[in-house]
Amino acid sequence: LVAKLVDALVTASECKTTLLDLTLDLSALHSTQSLIEAENLFHKSAALAKYKERKMPMPSKRRSVLVHSSVETYTPPDTSSASEDEGSLRRQGRITSTPFQSHSNVEPWLNRVIQGSSTSSSASSTSSHPGGKPAAASNLMAHIQLDNHSAPPDVTTGLVEHLHHERPQVASVRGVPRGYNSSILETGDGVPVNSRVSSKIQQLLNTLKRPKRPPLKEFFVDDFEELLEVQQPDPNQPKPEGNQMNVLKGEPVGVVTNWPPSLLAALQRWGTTQPKAPCLTALDTTGKAVYTLTYGKLWSRSLKLAYTLLNKLTSRNEPLLKPGDRVALVFPNSDPVMFMVAFYGCLLAELIPVPIEVPLTRKDAGSQQIGFLLGSCGVTLALTTDACQKGLPKAQTGEVVTFKGWPRLIWFVIDGKHLAKPTKDWHPQLRDASAEIAYIEVIQYNMLNILLHCSHLTETLTNVLDFKRDAGLWHGVLTSVMNRMHVISIPYALMKVNPLSWIQKVCSYKARVAVVKSRDMHWSLLAQRDQRDVSLSSLRMLIVADGANPWSISSCDAFLNVFQSRGLRPEVICPCASSSEALTVAIRRPPELGGPPPGKAVLSMNCLSYGVIRVDTEEKLSVLTVQDVGQIMPGAKVCVVKVDGTPYLCKADEVGEICVNSGTTGMAYFGLLGITKNVFEAVPVTATGVPVSDQPFTRTGLLGFVGPDYLVFVVGKLDGLITVSGRRHNADDVVATALAVEPMKFVYRGRIAVFSVTVLHDDRIVLVAEQRPDASEEDSFQWMSRVLQAIDSIHQVGVYCLALVPANTLPKAPLGGIHISETKQRFLEGALHPCNVLMCPHTCVTNLPKPRQKQPDVGPASMIVGNLVAGKRIAQASGRDVTQLEDNDQARKFLYLADVLQWRAQTTPDHPLFLLLNSKGTVASTASCMQLHKRAERVAVALIEKGRLNVGDHVALVYPPGVDLIATFYGCLYAGCIPITVRPPHPQNLATTLPTVKMIVEVSKSACILTTQVITKLLKSKEAAAAVDIKTWPTILDTDDMPKKKLANIFRPTSPDMLAYLDFSVSTTGILAGVKMSHAATSALCRSIKLQCELYPSRQIAICLDPYCGLGFALWCLCSVYSGHQSILVPPLELESNVSLWLSAVSQYKVRVTFCSYSVMEMCTKGLGTQTDMLRVINLSCVRTCMVVAEERPRIALTQSFSKLFKDLGLSARAVSTTFGCRVNVAICLQGTAGPDPTTVYVDMRALRHDRVRLVERGSPHSLPLMESGKVRVRAIFFPHFIIAHTETKGPLGDSHLGEIWVSSPHNATGYYTVYGEEALHADHFTARLSFGDTQTIWARTGYLGFLRRTELTDASGERHDALYVVGSLDETLELRGMRYHPIDIETSVIRAHKSIAECAVFTWTNLLVVVVELEGSEQEALDLVALVTNVVLEEHYLIVGVVVIVDPGVIPINSRGEKQRMHLRDGFLADQLDPIYVAYNM
Repeated sequence: LVAKLVDALVTASECKTTLLDLTLDLSALHSTQSLIEAENLFHKSAALAKYKERKMPMPSKRRSVLVHSSVETYTPPDTSSASEDEGSLRRQGRITSTPFQSHSNVEPWLNRVIQGSSTSSSASSTSSHPGGKPAAASNLMAHIQLDNHSAPPDVTTGLVEHLHHERPQVASVRGVPRGYNSSILETGDGVPVNSRVSSKIQQLLNTLKRPKRPPLKEFFVDDFEELLEVQQPDPNQPKPEGNQMNVLKGEPVGVVTNWPPSLLAALQRWGTTQPKAPCLTALDTTGKAVYTLTYGKLWSRSLKLAYTLLNKLTSRNEPLLKPGDRVALVFPNSDPVMFMVAFYGCLLAELIPVPIEVPLTRKDAGSQQIGFLLGSCGVTLALTTDACQKGLPKAQTGEVVTFKGWPRLIWFVIDGKHLAKPTKDWHPQLRDASAEIAYIEVIQYNMLNILLHCSHLTETLTNVLDFKRDAGLWHGVLTSVMNRMHVISIPYALMKVNPLSWIQKVCSYKARVAVVKSRDMHWSLLAQRDQRDVSLSSLRMLIVADGANPWSISSCDAFLNVFQSRGLRPEVICPCASSSEALTVAIRRPPELGGPPPGKAVLSMNCLSYGVIRVDTEEKLSVLTVQDVGQIMPGAKVCVVKVDGTPYLCKADEVGEICVNSGTTGMAYFGLLGITKNVFEAVPVTATGVPVSDQPFTRTGLLGFVGPDYLVFVVGKLDGLITVSGRRHNADDVVATALAVEPMKFVYRGRIAVFSVTVLHDDRIVLVAEQRPDASEEDSFQWMSRVLQAIDSIHQVGVYCLALVPANTLPKAPLGGIHISETKQRFLEGALHPCNVLMCPHTCVTNLPKPRQKQPDVGPASMIVGNLVAGKRIAQASGRDVTQLEDNDQARKFLYLADVLQWRAQTTPDHPLFLLLNSKGTVASTASCMQLHKRAERVAVALIEKGRLNVGDHVALVYPPGVDLIATFYGCLYAGCIPITVRPPHPQNLATTLPTVKMIVEVSKSACILTTQVITKLLKSKEAAAAVDIKTWPTILDTDDMPKKKLANIFRPTSPDMLAYLDFSVSTTGILAGVKMSHAATSALCRSIKLQCELYPSRQIAICLDPYCGLGFALWCLCSVYSGHQSILVPPLELESNVSLWLSAVSQYKVRVTFCSYSVMEMCTKGLGTQTDMLRVINLSCVRTCMVVAEERPRIALTQSFSKLFKDLGLSARAVSTTFGCRVNVAICLQGTAGPDPTTVYVDMRALRHDRVRLVERGSPHSLPLMESGKVRVRAIFFPHFIIAHTETKGPLGDSHLGEIWVSSPHNATGYYTVYGEEALHADHFTARLSFGDTQTIWARTGYLGFLRRTELTDASGERHDALYVVGSLDETLELRGMRYHPIDIETSVIRAHKSIAECAVFTWTNLLVVVVELEGSEQEALDLVALVTNVVLEEHYLIVGVVVIVDPGVIPINSRGEKQRMHLRDGFLADQLDPIYVAYNM
């Protein structure tokens, strides 16, 4: 039978997505370089206005008024609404299963219950289809109408118009199990059989052949339920249709006779034959020529430096450097002369120069990456100038500091006075061009490559670029020397002061060549109105170094329009494409050098995002216009390959990565062999896998295609590529779109950074902009709204996060652009400090798991049968029976506590029961048995005579923690009144604490208030009158001065079931409820605690708990009288002024058993964490049991840190344990003084959301540690009977299933005491019965979710016992996306997100998840938390945060037990009473 009924096991093949974590380096892009490009690209930007602007709730900062109406009107869509077809899990790349309606002749419960194992997911049943063709069956079943269950109501309906993009989905199913009729059996061939013996065998065979039933979704929900949605490809997306491209070859390299064989040979020739020829002219910030370096000077000074480096620098009498060593060149951008001398000096000495930027501070952007480069290159020496060395930050010793992440460097100044003249017999070795390393710029270049590269490019050259890197180095330092050119170097500082300076120098020096970037052309356009007499007629080539940038075309066109009238010829503009890996890839050459006419392409951006080239019209907004960058370099081979995976050749109309095979490329990434092989040794292959060449190609990192006339077009860089849901977007294009939205009015100098972060297995676009100082909050929000709409309209992609930072705060690259990777790092670390932020996860995150759909028809009987079949026992357990245990104490003879106190007063009148400590650790008051009895009598007399109370009247006891509270409690019992302990109002906070007192007094129908003289005045004060109506207080009796009268007769209850006291408490969900405790339950509770904790008159215990409700009240007021032990009372409030009070008392009195709350433990951990040395006088080795009294899941991290912290003071690691109680039973689980250590298990957090418990190994993904709240057989409180019941069907559950904990015990509370006597509430909680199985036992529902697990440990009797694990309060759970979330799990993730988050609380508001975080730091960090909180909740819980509220520390309300009052917080949020620092509404 079992074999017949076992369900199929499904294997889910997870779709793995290759994730690109790309960082965009826009170091060459500055501020406004693209303003005019963006304006031209979007010259119809006014057309954006016609897009209807969506209204969004504005984020609010402190002191702003939350307009809730607008927020409610435009609430973001609920991503949990199940609008798709509910029938099956439809995902690409894996087989799922769907429950179908079972055949009518099968027992209904049988169809829903049976499964082999709740945790098995290993075997596959694809081979079990009768026909042996599972694929065909799946295809057939895909068209069958599925059994849909009704979706949960969508609360967002009517709130907002939500564009829901339907994705094509494919259902894949196993097949429908046939109905089974027990009267007819068939063989595998369908032949009936009658033999009884063969029928059994045949039955087994048929069962094995029959397709297995799909797993039951609600009863056993496996992990694959929460696999993320895989983005389905759009069937209508454009696909490349052209032929496969071929490898293209450049023209042959021309041979020049009498050409120097190497760069150094060229330097020697020009330095000796034409020493007066100018090589380099340096300018100052005013544009004046400060120094001209001749070729003779360059040669002689380079020789001196080479000689000095090799011969004059020693370490331990050995040369410091030897040929092949790497040397750092640290020179400012204003000193090209010294850099050139140092560069060629290193080459002459056969050393390898490593040019780097001047570090200005110890924390420069990118400084650590430079340090890594220097360390990996083994650099020990840095060359610099005297002026630069003086400007570097110094240590106290006067030496240059060691920068973060840098190796120790020797700094050598190369000014003339520090160089030695070479001896006559010393000559450098001038080798011909070879394959050895020439210099390192992260990428190493060999001498032969440099020579070939220089020979391709050749008067006077004006260079605006950074001469230490890329095109500025190739043209301004290498090529110029090879061709004996005169370089005019324009420093960046001069360009900032005078953007026209490069044009003026072209004019004055009659320069034939200029090397610029599009930003320099743009700047000169802005300043050209002041200059009328400039002429650019001398220019033969205007090399645009970033011509590969798609937006450079607008700069080129605008520059030509303005300066064509001033002698600039159209053919002079030569855009070029280059990369660090391949150097110059292509350059447009003037027609006189044989170049074809320039080309232009207008491309559809939507098609480009799919990697397909489609020509469009310029009238549209969503097009990209690009210019060609000329033809391939002479002697080179070029092809275009696919970006991802194997480098297959692209089709003619497909965008790919440009690859180059040439002698002019870099040779390797220094020290990075793996990446080097992938980039510098790529072997492109055809579609059939045949290599296109026997020589390796170098990947350039440029994305583009080859157009007509073999012109190369570049549409983006791999470095700035962002892949979102399978579509590729270029960061530069997104920046251009953002700049088109009123850039001059809002964005500071056009400074915008775009990059991607990986959240939930997909790239998400983040846009960061610097806003102008004069921009208002309203302006910024409007701009952000328009940018979101523009990017959505033009790129059809959502922006995940849009952040605005103050002007000039983004990290800068050396030439003033934004340092993208550093910006991204700050964003992820929460160190960006934005002043405005807008998150849009609702619109961006489309790959969340499908919402869970509950199956409503799985009944309790089905679950029991399922557990039996699965071999699991019903989750129930019992404690030891009190009646079977020996107890010689005479107190057991007394049924009522009042009788016990009288008996103790007669037999042991001087025995001390209570000892109260003050904050100084001294005894404030004590009470012996007789003293307590006498004080109780006086209280009873006062109640009867002064208060004129009758038997059964309710009395509110409003006292601070102390002996008075205990005495008045027993006084009420002596008088036959019902006591209610109430926490007194706080004098400094009457407005919030007094209404609670008033409410308890009114709800409990108290006829009298007993209190002290001080509190009496407080209750009747003017301040109290402002908070409550003081005229409606009942009789208030001051017990400070009572007459010493003896009570005539002490009241004795007529029945043990009579009410003893009311226990009022406020739950974490904000509900005030009073619980009725009978005399019988009170006595049973005391006796159980006594036996479990081995409490006897000779024993002392220390209590640091609030005495107003729950177990704290029982331990404080009841147990000492019953058991006769002495209680050392430590009010938790006293710890605020003396944090070590509790532990000192434990040590001083050598206490074996102590009780505290989590708030006390946390106070000690935080307050004493740094003072353990001062606490050496404390000895905690006496402690056998330290119990944390709580009504929540055990806080493992806190208890473990407490144990570790005080281990050195003698605290045993096994001493700390937790208790568990709730309203219906204040002591369900309690740590005993003997028995095994508490056990900890690790469960899968995802399974918990489905009310399943799956045990996993420690450290597993999504693992959650749970510590037992008590072992039921040994450690639990005596005599309770437990069962785990389903929260809805009220049927019993199996072991390791999550359900509600029900308890049956003599010390259960009798019921709720409410104003209106709601019997339904009473019956539901205190007189519940199981719907199946044992339907006679009366249970109390605890309202807490948990599970039982039989442990391997044994008790003293040798029996295995059961551990109870509490997961959380049922009232507090959040129902989101059809799953059950526990707030503490989300809060734990959030607190880990940033070091400045002190505390966190979550709740739901309408359909939104609201996260409130307390910021422990400066307010400028507040907005950093918004993105981090959203990210971590998405990653770990698959939930989208709706609102993030940043508040000050202490705003989240916490009760005396240390539990968060989330509902109070929710009410405060809705009433706008939190005074938040910032409220962010995620869109």
